[in-house]
Amino acid sequence: MRVLHINQTDIEGGAAIAAYRLHEGLLENTVDSQLLVDICKSQNKLVSTISRKRAIDALVSRVFSGFGLNYLHILSSFNIKHQKSYQEADIVNLHNIHGDYFNYLALPHLTQQKPTVWTLHDMWSFTGHCAYSFDCNRWQIGCGQCPYPETYPQIGKDASHLEWRLKDWLYSHSNLDIVVPSSWLYKLTQASLLNKFPIHHIPNGINTSSYYPLDPQQCRAILGIPSNRRVLMFAADRLSDLRKGIDLLYRSLAQLSPSLKQEIILLTLGAGEVTPADDLGIQHISLGYTGSDRFKAIAYSAADLFLFPTRADNLPLTLQESMACGTPIISFDIGGVPDLVRPGKTGFLAKPEDSHDFAQGIIELLEDDALRASFGKKCRSIACEEYSLSLQAQRYIKIYEKIRKNAAYK
Repeated sequence: MRVLHINQTDIEGGAAIAAYRLHEGLLENTVDSQLLVDICKSQNKLVSTISRKRAIDALVSRVFSGFGLNYLHILSSFNIKHQKSYQEADIVNLHNIHGDYFNYLALPHLTQQKPTVWTLHDMWSFTGHCAYSFDCNRWQIGCGQCPYPETYPQIGKDASHLEWRLKDWLYSHSNLDIVVPSSWLYKLTQASLLNKFPIHHIPNGINTSSYYPLDPQQCRAILGIPSNRRVLMFAADRLSDLRKGIDLLYRSLAQLSPSLKQEIILLTLGAGEVTPADDLGIQHISLGYTGSDRFKAIAYSAADLFLFPTRADNLPLTLQESMACGTPIISFDIGGVPDLVRPGKTGFLAKPEDSHDFAQGIIELLEDDALRASFGKKCRSIACEEYSLSLQAQRYIKIYEKIRKNAAYK
């Protein structure tokens, strides 16, 4: 069986990493898996790029941008069917199709050509433009009067109702099986435009052979961290991403006692500059951005706690990575986070955007070494038992085999 994954990139960004890990899991389960992407960052021969005429796309974009509709200018999506990797595939697995590389008007045509699974990594598929709607539920009634036009993907003009209607029409002419990684997104998808399709809940997988507990003291020595300090870690693709909540993290850290602040080192992993934690009286070590699984595992293992003050998320990969390395987590009770952060087992869930409650979680777990160690062991066991790449791949294979037998494609 040949499976083709379509995404914007192969190894940059959460959705890309999740898709690439699924690809690796399928290969290990003897499935012929390949990726078709707009931007290739790896040297993997199983990754090919979408043939695009960017100059033409840019010219057409001037027409649609005035209407507040994203991605409809990309004509190359209708030619994906001519690419070798697509023609040879038995199954197509879409991932993030937003990101200025795919025209969703092509969905009816492409999904009638090949059995197609669509793995959702956010809410974009059923909203009028946004990847996360935060406290807005207008996607349930057709969008319009968008309160967050500036959120990704940004729109210059509010055409959210039109985009919602357009997606609804396109889905009525498409043939899809939907996969969602979190119980939160599963519930939302069931109440969305996509409820006409089969919806499956399959969590993302994590390579527990790449992410596993390392000796904390050795890891600290590698990173130049004193062995007697308390290490709190924060990671995001872009540290300044407002959705990831580093401002909420600083508000929480500001509430710690002066004596505790002196014991702490804040370890950050991700791209971009942020306000130094030194302003709070806390030492800050920035590791920058890395795509190295080994280096990330060293960072997680060096930390006492992983802090994740997100405002909106699906099934964050950083939480899975932290768990696999045996590092307990403090986060907010938001989105798909509770699937991973389980109070009394793997960490502490604070009330959404409540920096005081978040700070209390930090204090509680830093003061109880035995509890933190117990949580760390449970993190590792849950990561291995529930989120292995092999388990994820086997669940996908069952769906692939089922839809492949559909007589409509024979």
